[in-house]
Amino acid sequence: MTEKTSYDLIITIVNKGSSQMVLKASKAAGAEGGTTIMGRGAGIHETKTLLGIPIEPEKEIVLTAIPQEKTEKVLSAILESAGLNKPGAGVAFVVELKQVAGICHLVDGKWVCHS
Repeated sequence: MTEKTSYDLIITIVNKGSSQMVLKASKAAGAEGGTTIMGRGAGIHETKTLLGIPIEPEKEIVLTAIPQEKTEKVLSAILESAGLNKPGAGVAFVVELKQVAGICHLVDGKWVCHS
């Protein structure tokens, strides 16, 4: 069985070690999970050097596919928990997903997949 649902992708980029806080807050707000990947970045608040050599700070990127009706609540929880209103704490943004495949739930003994 296939069900049509509109999804957003919340992309949250935070300093290394902060992704668990983001995942915990998003799950508490209604997300079912997320994917964390490692990255490197350089913003205006992150110009550190070691012996005169610029250091690229390590980042964690959390990808959360979420039904659109839950986006605002989950994004608000992420912003609050990660303190993204402070300089250098990170950034979050939302991208509307045109198509999604592979998200399935067991409902009344039957698999319902969203596509």
